[in-house]
Amino acid sequence: MCNGLASLPTTCLKRAKDLKARLASFLQKPDWSLASWKIGKTRPSLEECTRWKESFEKLLSNKHGLMAFTAFLMSEFSEENIAFYFACEDFRSTKSAAKLPAKAQRIYDEFIGADAPREVNIDHETRDITRANLNNPSESCFDMAQHRIYLLMAKDCYPRFLRSPAYKDMLSQRRAKCTSTAKKV
Repeated sequence: MCNGLASLPTTCLKRAKDLKARLASFLQKPDWSLASWKIGKTRPSLEECTRWKESFEKLLSNKHGLMAFTAFLMSEFSEENIAFYFACEDFRSTKSAAKLPAKAQRIYDEFIGADAPREVNIDHETRDITRANLNNPSESCFDMAQHRIYLLMAKDCYPRFLRSPAYKDMLSQRRAKCTSTAKKV
């Protein structure tokens, strides 16, 4: 029969606790939307929000766009994709060759390895190549996996983000603010 929670692997318990914490924060804030996200004291302008539609690169290169996209991924429980992408960017910029092996292993254990707590969705071949690259870590050892995740976000998550009610609400709020500001002048 059931042995209870004690029979589950530690990583499953940790992931369940993380999901519970995330869900609790969403349940405590039922009016959650991308429009409520801001960085510091600033909110994105209408021009910025509109520019995000032009390309995935423009979205990621804008601090407000990145924050809004990350919030969207969190709402879909797939923020590991953006976290992995930027962990790879950080890894690639590592100056010290002596730090590469430990950093590579941390990224692999967190996002790619068996029972990874924030496992990304990559094919078996990419996983095997990345695992083999860990034998001699270089700045490019995660390139193939990172590219796969980038394509997944660009072709799947990004279009859903643009169609999401939260993004549309943000645009309409920015438009309304521009309209009300124009009427005051």
